[in-house]
Amino acid sequence: MSGRDGYRALAVIAGDRSDLAGFPRLVEEFCEHMAARGYSPRTVGNRRHMLSFLVSWLADRGITRPAEVTRPVLESYQRHLFHYRKSNGDPLSFRSQSQRLLAVRAFFKWASRQRHVLHNPASEIDLPRAERRLPRPALTIAEAELVLAQPALDDPIGIRDRAILEVLYSTGIRRSELAHLAVTDIDRERRTLLVRQGKGKKDRLLPAGDRALAWVARYLAEARPKLAVAGEDDGTLFLTASGQPFGLDALTRLAAGYVKASGVPKQGACHLFRHTMATLMLEGGADIRYIQAMLGHAELSTTQIYAQVSVRALQAIHAATHPAAANTPRTAHHDGDRRDDRKVAAAELPAALDEEDQEENRPPAGSPGGLP
Repeated sequence: MSGRDGYRALAVIAGDRSDLAGFPRLVEEFCEHMAARGYSPRTVGNRRHMLSFLVSWLADRGITRPAEVTRPVLESYQRHLFHYRKSNGDPLSFRSQSQRLLAVRAFFKWASRQRHVLHNPASEIDLPRAERRLPRPALTIAEAELVLAQPALDDPIGIRDRAILEVLYSTGIRRSELAHLAVTDIDRERRTLLVRQGKGKKDRLLPAGDRALAWVARYLAEARPKLAVAGEDDGTLFLTASGQPFGLDALTRLAAGYVKASGVPKQGACHLFRHTMATLMLEGGADIRYIQAMLGHAELSTTQIYAQVSVRALQAIHAATHPAAANTPRTAHHDGDRRDDRKVAAAELPAALDEEDQEENRPPAGSPGGLP
């Protein structure tokens, strides 16, 4: 059963929970250690999920304690991941293999430091080289406008949905960040949106286009009062028909439904708008540093040093380059003298965003599928 954040039941770690040196107890300690260090519940849950694959594989071979695991055993597990085939006959992607092995490395590094194992058998595991895949295409300006026009505006739900799509398109925030927006995080006078505790538990202040802010204002005036449940309103900005905050899966279904209804020949949901925002601003002439700040990335594949920029400078570049920053949509424009470094950034950015999309939409802990 999915909760607000799209999490499901925790993965079951095979073994005897009464064994203090067994995998169930030590994986639990490892997860508590991660949580205490500030890792997000989703990250902790995914690490646990990845470890459940290893523990099940080891249990089938009579290995129930981390202290019994050797480097050759883990090398055998790595070969197993390479040769494993899912129910449809497809192999695990190198990215999926890497995610499983990253969790194994992190666990045994912790176990070694805590003296649960004498030596770290995973210290020299080499991760598979990630494949370079073509990214999914972003929406064009015309396609984005077509999707935005889909919600029916004759009821509170349609007004709410249009405001949601406009915020996603204008700011490129993640679906989890949108789900946790509070009414007080929108400052129309300063034309900003505050993301609290985004990925990496970092706050960031972003510019929001006038059009998106106008739709949010209309939603707050005409729709939200009808959706809010008296006595239960916790101040969350966007509410479901039952007056509750959105879960992540519900936001995905909402955005994907409008993309499909628009008839545009592209697939995607919330992350498609994030990808589109970044791509269109980059094509409009924005420096990669400003895109980086909008996305909340510490790094992009094409940049090594994160440049901290002020929200005022970010507002100026957003207004100058985003096609929906004003109430009247702009058409595409082209810069014939685009710098070489921006050409490289334009080529690399979609791939970086596509990788982020796959990470964000990886099945949560405990979800079915792919257990080797």
